[in-house]
Amino acid sequence: MPDSPIDRGHLLTEQANPASQNLDQLSPLEFVDLVNAEDQKTLSAIAGAREDLAAAITLIADSMRLGGRLFYLGAGTSGRLGVLDASECPPTFCTPPDLVQGIIAGGAGALIRSSEGLEDIAEDGAAIIHEHHIHEHDVVVGITAGGTTPYVHGALKAAQQRGAAAILIACVPCEQVPANYDGDIRLLVGPEILAGSTRLKAGTVTKMALNILSTGVMVQLGKVYGNRMVDVAVTNTKLRDRAIRILSDLADLDRDQAAALLDRSDQRVKLALLMHWSGLSAPEADACLQAHQGHLRQALQSLKSSD
Repeated sequence: MPDSPIDRGHLLTEQANPASQNLDQLSPLEFVDLVNAEDQKTLSAIAGAREDLAAAITLIADSMRLGGRLFYLGAGTSGRLGVLDASECPPTFCTPPDLVQGIIAGGAGALIRSSEGLEDIAEDGAAIIHEHHIHEHDVVVGITAGGTTPYVHGALKAAQQRGAAAILIACVPCEQVPANYDGDIRLLVGPEILAGSTRLKAGTVTKMALNILSTGVMVQLGKVYGNRMVDVAVTNTKLRDRAIRILSDLADLDRDQAAALLDRSDQRVKLALLMHWSGLSAPEADACLQAHQGHLRQALQSLKSSD
């Protein structure tokens, strides 16, 4: 910790919002309307970062094809959002738990108890990179609303030193916090209605951006067919029902037929669809999918072209 606080008052995320100067005098309905109006700015912020988000999707997907992993890293709200997005990838896309990982300063305990003081230690960020044995095919996405978190920058610089790609996500413009990483995503939502409380608009737009990144990457990796999650992990009753409905809709089967097909495919929707549409056995369909890196559409197209 520095001996005296660093003045970050010039940062966009720390400034006072003119629209909420009378926040403490608003009625509950006026308060809700103000929050709703301010949250509209998240959509413009995503639009403003569209090219950088698309470039990050390409970078991450290319890295994963080479055996790389994706790490989200942050402190406080930013870290919690990264952990949340990472934890949702295995059930949604049937990814192994280590493919997308979330790291928060302070570890698991910081998910439920504030440990924001740990964000000031750059050396801890660098140490966690070494602890996870991050290598040249990995991608580390550092999340810091204000753009200055030492823990995040320590980690990103250490990742680059190990040959990994580093991407920064921040809610301040480049001229306020310059950075030199492989990706630089700026989500400019403006000052919060409660000055400095970046769990509000900044948190919302960060969640939106992470949704875009992880889903976009999984689409590129063939985890989706049309708009269906054909790699869904069938791990509970709800997800089995979803898998059966996907098979019923796409393969034009009744529920009993779809359930039987799902059972024959070892609860793998993508494999079940390829078996149904091609007439291949489970082992044959599995080999075909593997030959096309798990892309169902590419596998189907290859079978059609060989007819």
